[in-house]
Amino acid sequence: MVNIDEAIIAKYEYCGEHFEILVDPDLAADFRNPDGQDVAIEDLLAVEEVFKDSKKGDKASDEAMNKIFETTDPIEVSKIILEKGTVQLTAEQKRKMQEDKRKLVINKIAKEAVNPQNGLPHPVQRIENACEEARVKFDPFTSVDQQVQIALKAIKPLIPIRFEKVKVAVRLPGASAGSAYSVIHGFGEIINEEWQQDGSWIGIIEMPGGLQDKFSAKMAEISSGDAETKTIK
Repeated sequence: MVNIDEAIIAKYEYCGEHFEILVDPDLAADFRNPDGQDVAIEDLLAVEEVFKDSKKGDKASDEAMNKIFETTDPIEVSKIILEKGTVQLTAEQKRKMQEDKRKLVINKIAKEAVNPQNGLPHPVQRIENACEEARVKFDPFTSVDQQVQIALKAIKPLIPIRFEKVKVAVRLPGASAGSAYSVIHGFGEIINEEWQQDGSWIGIIEMPGGLQDKFSAKMAEISSGDAETKTIK
């Protein structure tokens, strides 16, 4: 449990009833973040009590908790308060969470989107500039996938962009194929593969469009420049 002097208040109001709990500010932020780590309720509570007014030390009545939550278990009630209520995060916490979400969203767009005019990925900086110009707001409590859709809708009038899967053919010398195999799976799905009579390996990999340049560079690195890659239209 967190030190009670360092705790912040999480609140929930419903049908005229008011409930408060005291929580660790960082762990509460992680719990509320849809893309964050799993946090046990017991770990983020400063005290396993539900209050009507935490500053006065007035505890919520069993009657009120049963009425709203259908339980008096402080752990179960605290979970609902955190999920549905509000948490008084600090300005610095909010700023950091927004910045972390911004990076996740922009990196996902850069990884999976392409310019439909030429089939090539957009540089990260171009996506960042478009998001800034479109004044995209990054909500720390909205999932990355939801935020990506919001950002895409905002920047489409500014740059040609869409999510697209591409197929990339690769030919690797036999000496490099073994070490490259696990790396290839990190980029996408191998949908066809074949060993050639000269010992080389040929495969076709389906991957997010934004990864094709990184994939070609990685294959060249693993094979000391002997890999051949080609995007299949």
